Amino acid sequence: STTIGNYILPWILSDFSRLYPKAKPYLIVGNTQQIETGVDTGDLDLGLVEGPYHLTSLNSTFWREDELVVIAGCDHVWSHEKTISNKNLAHAPWIMREKGSGTREVFEAAMAKRGIKITISLELGHTEAIKKAVEAGLGVGCLSRMAVARELENNWLVQINSSLDLRRSLIILTREHNYRTKLLDTCLSFLLEDSLCMMTI
Repeated sequence: STTIGNYILPWILSDFSRLYPKAKPYLIVGNTQQIETGVDTGDLDLGLVEGPYHLTSLNSTFWREDELVVIAGCDHVWSHEKTISNKNLAHAPWIMREKGSGTREVFEAAMAKRGIKITISLELGHTEAIKKAVEAGLGVGCLSRMAVARELENNWLVQINSSLDLRRSLIILTREHNYRTKLLDTCLSFLLEDSLCMMTI
């Protein structure tokens, strides 16, 4: 899905292609709902998704941990606060991904756990668009730390501390009882080895 496809997988595919130059990866980037559907129908050999998935017919394997962060523009009033209250979170103009996005689902679940209702002022289908809208002062957002690392480092965006639990698991999805080629098994092993390397860093 989007965060993995845009910010993690290109580097992994680059390493994989150097080891197996005859393999030709075909990468589809979509939201979690689209990816799990593609795996279920057989259009995709495997899926990498962020957070909850809903098709119980699929096998899931933990891949790695991720964390969402609340973000605001550098000129936003929140940028000077140490921690934002639940009341402020409830009244904020949120800029969010579309329904079906794993990022949005994790964020909404974290808000609901705290009893906070969300006010969505703008819905955008791409992470980069959300970052630019938040940077422009149109509202606040919540995205993967990996997706906003460069913006935080360059002080284009500011991370906002809150009471929300925004941790999530990144998952590998495959079909049950599906024949696996040697290439697919090799790819899965490569992904899992990459995950182990990340855990030992």
